[in-house]
Amino acid sequence: MSTIDIAIQLELHSPGRSFDIDVALNSTSPRTALLGPSGAGKSTVLQAIAGLLPGVRGHVRVDGSTLLDSERGIDLPARERGIGLVFQDYALFPHLDVERNLLYGLRRLGRPLPTGARERVDALLAQFGLDGVRHALPRHLSGGQRQRVALARAIAPGPRLLLLDEPLSALDPDLRIRLRDELAEMLERVRMPTLLVSHDQEDVRALAQAVVRIEHGRVVSA
Repeated sequence: MSTIDIAIQLELHSPGRSFDIDVALNSTSPRTALLGPSGAGKSTVLQAIAGLLPGVRGHVRVDGSTLLDSERGIDLPARERGIGLVFQDYALFPHLDVERNLLYGLRRLGRPLPTGARERVDALLAQFGLDGVRHALPRHLSGGQRQRVALARAIAPGPRLLLLDEPLSALDPDLRIRLRDELAEMLERVRMPTLLVSHDQEDVRALAQAVVRIEHGRVVSA
């Protein structure tokens, strides 16, 4: 049973606006959702967990591994946290085909591809039904195919935690309904601890076993 233990505080400032994040959650569910309206701070929480934001206080622990503990001076850089993040717009590299997008997920900065990388990519292409489009550029893919590429790239290195930022919001309503079930099936197959954020209750109901509600940067129910 995997455990996600998070307690983070963060102050964000921009011209004319200040926003504070103070979120704590502890979950042993395979898939946990942060549910809240747009602007509640959900995506910011994911970025803080992934190590993409400076000035985060508190702690982030996954299965007993400490990724952040500000009191103890622990703050692993993003590349060392072992976290896979799927962005809201999927953030696929437009100049790389499907195969090379997945290979990028396995590459370490300044280092050659690890042994077995191409075999790993071949297996993922088969698992996610992408083998037939391995040499296609993202602009030639359907919305569902782009989603599968982004998910496969995120899990390629075998992360300890998968983060999904509004995984269905970029899709039109009809496609969203169909891909909701497809994504739930893929996540069940992957069997990786997952934290996702969404403002849509139907998405959360289909994709998560535990729900944490967040408003104005605070947990209001769990």
